[in-house]
Amino acid sequence: MASDAEQQLARSNTRLNWLMSAPALIVLALTATLPFLGVLVYSFLTPGQYGNVVWTFSTDGWLGLILTRDVFDGTLVWADAHITIILRTVELATLTTAITFVFGFPTAWFIATRPPKSRPIWLFLITIPFWTNLLIRTFAINEVIRNEGLINTVLLKLGMISQPLEMIYSDGAVLLGMGYAYFPLMVLPLFAAMDRFDMRLLEAGYDLYASRLSVLWRIVIPVVRPGVIAGCILVFIPALGAYVTPRVLGGGKNMMLSNFVELQFGQGRNWPLGASVSITLGAITLIAMLVILRVTSRDMPR
Repeated sequence: MASDAEQQLARSNTRLNWLMSAPALIVLALTATLPFLGVLVYSFLTPGQYGNVVWTFSTDGWLGLILTRDVFDGTLVWADAHITIILRTVELATLTTAITFVFGFPTAWFIATRPPKSRPIWLFLITIPFWTNLLIRTFAINEVIRNEGLINTVLLKLGMISQPLEMIYSDGAVLLGMGYAYFPLMVLPLFAAMDRFDMRLLEAGYDLYASRLSVLWRIVIPVVRPGVIAGCILVFIPALGAYVTPRVLGGGKNMMLSNFVELQFGQGRNWPLGASVSITLGAITLIAMLVILRVTSRDMPR
């Protein structure tokens, strides 16, 4: 009888949980699932002459991701530009995540080891960039690294260079902009994990004659692993879909997938191709999340 009562209570709790989750699930279905299905349908249609779509089934939108037709004989050839954009997007997002982690980890550790009274001040300094719109911050970086910007002006006046350095409108400029924009998203989760770190573990490691590297790899990183996972996801996912930074600092020559989608729905007037690229970007994001979770959740060597 007790077992039946427990099972009935468990079923009742399950129904209650589903009932309480129903409003959120309905909103999610209306705002995410339905638009996604609409984009998926568009990817299998024929592009219209002046934009929009013709309701005729076609796989050209998906075929155009990696292949294109030769303008002279109509044969299919590799779409090198599209493949380059896909690879550049994944590469820049990966590098952005790696760079923000390399600089964010010691920054978070520094803040976590400050006296409790001063930690809010350091966190305040980290979060200041969020007070300004991303577009304004990106234009600020543009003013710093352009040919007549702050860096080139100072170097020219010091006589260290004879002509301005070409830093703007390059992958390096885009990487700099995204690293600056998403740096706080790496620091804050790492700090949240390190703030709860028991410093006595460090003393125990040193008492057992472990080197600094061993302590970092075998004690610190496994303990703060949840912060590492959260930071990597929070940086990598928006970096994959970055639009403003590549648009401003890439100058239209160094596009990423989000810029390519906007181009197809705008000047390109090829909505099926834009829809297929959008879904591809979503698939890359999902795969990246699974890979990050698997790699960072793997047990560290003991």
